[in-house]
Amino acid sequence: MKLYLLPFLCIIIALSSCSSQKNSLTYFENIKGSQSGAFNSSDYEIKIAPDDELLITVTSLVPEATLAFNLPLVNPAMMETLTSQSQPQQQTYRVDREGNLEFPVLGKIHVEGLSTDKIKEILKTKITETVESPIVRVELVNFRVNVLGEVKVPGAVNVSRQRFSIFDALAQAGDLTEFGLRENILLIREQNGQKTYNRINLNDANVVSSPYYYLQQNDVIYVEPNRIKKDNSKYNQNNAFKLSVVATVVSAISVIASLVIALAIKN
Repeated sequence: MKLYLLPFLCIIIALSSCSSQKNSLTYFENIKGSQSGAFNSSDYEIKIAPDDELLITVTSLVPEATLAFNLPLVNPAMMETLTSQSQPQQQTYRVDREGNLEFPVLGKIHVEGLSTDKIKEILKTKITETVESPIVRVELVNFRVNVLGEVKVPGAVNVSRQRFSIFDALAQAGDLTEFGLRENILLIREQNGQKTYNRINLNDANVVSSPYYYLQQNDVIYVEPNRIKKDNSKYNQNNAFKLSVVATVVSAISVIASLVIALAIKN
């Protein structure tokens, strides 16, 4: 090989190395050439699990008729509100380990695995036996997901509605950084007391049809860093270690030199 070709060969190798570490920053890559289309829908209905917290209220045209079916209002005694006026709040129901909740008048009701609409239907049927045309509202109030890793604002996301997708969560977290692997998102979910995980490819438009597209309470989303971020992290750690070693050696030499000078002056 002629020597004048060697620099060009080095440039080609360097460029190919960089391209192999390149990470796509776009979503839905497999439909970039398509102008329109349709996706299969996925189920977003939340199923109630043990330790969930429900807000349930019952009303009717005659308010006195439904008083017994509601928990009394309470004043929250939190540290940050002890010195200020606080409005009375409706108490919530917490689902126990067996998947039940204790409801006024009706007693124990099994709700695990049911949607809020189904629970509302069950309660309304039972209450109708003594109250005419009751209005029942059931709301999940502890819907929260955690977004971790290569996003701009990692942390817990409190959700105020049941239809909440993985893109909603990532938008709340400020979207992925340029170092996030969009084709290898890890989603951890607890179902029937067992934790499961699934890998999600955000470059694939079919993600919207995935059973993991809509999130459930306590889901964890982890965005893995790409190779460039990992290599930079290792490089910084190695440099920090080297600097620490150098500083220690310099400090030791300085101490030894000071002792030698002190002894020389003494003699």
